[in-house]
Amino acid sequence: MRTDRIFARLEQEPARPLTPPPEMSGTRRTLFFTTLGFYVAVVVAVLTTSRLVRLDWQVMLFRPYKQWPELHAFLDYFVVLGQRGPTAVLVAAWLGWRSWRQRTLRPLLALGASLLLLNVTVGAAKLGMGREGPHYANRIGTNEMFLTGDIFPSGHTANAVVTWGILAYLATTPRARRRLSVVAAVFALGVGVTTVYIGTHWVSDVLLGWVSGLLILLALPWCEPLIARVEAYLLSHWYRLREGSAPLPARLRPRAAVTAPEGRLHAPGSRPGVPSPEPVLASPRSADRPGRVPDGPRTHHPSHAAGRHAVRSERSPVTPSGSRRPPGERTVSRTAPLGPRK
Repeated sequence: MRTDRIFARLEQEPARPLTPPPEMSGTRRTLFFTTLGFYVAVVVAVLTTSRLVRLDWQVMLFRPYKQWPELHAFLDYFVVLGQRGPTAVLVAAWLGWRSWRQRTLRPLLALGASLLLLNVTVGAAKLGMGREGPHYANRIGTNEMFLTGDIFPSGHTANAVVTWGILAYLATTPRARRRLSVVAAVFALGVGVTTVYIGTHWVSDVLLGWVSGLLILLALPWCEPLIARVEAYLLSHWYRLREGSAPLPARLRPRAAVTAPEGRLHAPGSRPGVPSPEPVLASPRSADRPGRVPDGPRTHHPSHAAGRHAVRSERSPVTPSGSRRPPGERTVSRTAPLGPRK
């Protein structure tokens, strides 16, 4: 019974969410530019080898993974929640289900837009600043910038902010948005701290990763008009392909849908244009030469002697099972009994 209810719920026709997409309000614009200023401040602090770089070296030399080795096995698996491949597949599967149920492509398109912005902005910053990681540092106290590395900002941290934060961004109720925001914050903070614990990133890398992911989430409302246009374009082409499918050939159509030409189906003696109570098919000879009456009966059947076929009402009734006689009725031979031989 429970599976029946589940399948019945799946077969229900869903409706699109009534919650409109977020807009770039004044508060959101203020948060975006404030976060952008913090992004610039972190980059400048690393470039000028300020106290933030000194903190990076102090944490790296402290080696947290040696201070609490019992956490290492768990955190090795937990940090996977920040890898782009596994998280993108999980989130895309959930948003694909939502897109199918709500008959809209917006969740998947919003995820695609956020991941595209993430790859472009974070990837460009990594390659442009070329910072070395803690395991490859050469000189103590330096910022290790413009070398051969690609760890500034932290990609794991930025990816955790975006992939889990997009769920809160696409939530359709305030309650779901609050809960998903807490989940996204826990994952983003946990992944960032884990990378520092393992020693793959500096503290400043994680700070800039958090800021980079937050900037992408705050900038998504600017992409909503483009997302709506892309969705309308894709759906219009999809519906056009569905409506433009070729019809079935005539040989594959149901026989009931094929109608005879006008004048070929009529009861004998009826006037043209007046529908007969029970139209019947004319014989092949009379169909080839309409209007000609046969010269005489061709068989011994009484209907042929009258020059016409028997109408439906004169035939034996049709039962639902396909027999032409009512159920239970005994079949009687049309010919006279021969009787016993003498």
